[in-house]
Amino acid sequence: MGREEQVEEFEVLESIFADEFTKLADDECRIAIKLDLPDDVLAAGRPPVSGDGEAEEPEPPVMLLTVRYPEAYPDVAPLLELSAPQSPQQQQQQQQHPYFNVAEDKDELLAGLDETITENLGVAMVFTLVSVLKDAAEQVIIRRHEAAVRVREEALLEAERAENQKFHGTPVTPESFVKWQTAFLKEMGEKRQRDEEERLADLAKRGRGGGGGGGGGGGGSGSGGGVGGKDGQRLTGRQLWERGLVGKVDDDDVGVDEEEEEDNDNAVPTEDVRKLKLQA
Repeated sequence: MGREEQVEEFEVLESIFADEFTKLADDECRIAIKLDLPDDVLAAGRPPVSGDGEAEEPEPPVMLLTVRYPEAYPDVAPLLELSAPQSPQQQQQQQQHPYFNVAEDKDELLAGLDETITENLGVAMVFTLVSVLKDAAEQVIIRRHEAAVRVREEALLEAERAENQKFHGTPVTPESFVKWQTAFLKEMGEKRQRDEEERLADLAKRGRGGGGGGGGGGGGSGSGGGVGGKDGQRLTGRQLWERGLVGKVDDDDVGVDEEEEEDNDNAVPTEDVRKLKLQA
């Protein structure tokens, strides 16, 4: 490229980029590229709340493209260098966004220009390279933001699924039901066996305790033989049944009733006989 052509391209670039364009030498310039991001992506780089309690507006990321023209340009590629802003304020703004770092991303971004350079050899290409570079950097940030959003959403869904699992419990399958039923029936059978053993042990204990009480009750009860409880009280029907005395008590009661009736029939009504003699 001749000197006049370089001056002409410089003038075009300066008119397009205005304050973003800086001429460093007759064959070298620098262009500040401010990235345009969606609001939600830009908000991801929002700085901390200021001292007055109000959140500051996030600044879009900025990168600097330095272009140096070889003598054979545009028949050969321009020499490109990508860097972060140099001023302290610009560096602070640059570090605010979590998904972009010029020092780490510049090699990938510059390598992405190779195809565009090849397609534009022979013509002025700096404006085209700036446009492609700007779009590539914006897409890098957007992809990283979307990936971070998916990670957060998946974490929230996982937490929600874990919370819902507390209420849903374990799904029942035919296999799990058969396993539960087998264990349940075994447990119930063991429980019935324990209850029966406890019942029989309790009956045996009561039978041993009632045998001695029945003997003492026989001497003090007019109803006789071995059906008395402690302190001469009659046993309840349940107690008689538990001690195997139901048939014995029935027979004894019948015998006692018959004897009492016979004694009553044979008894002499002496008072009535005395009254008859007096009347005679």
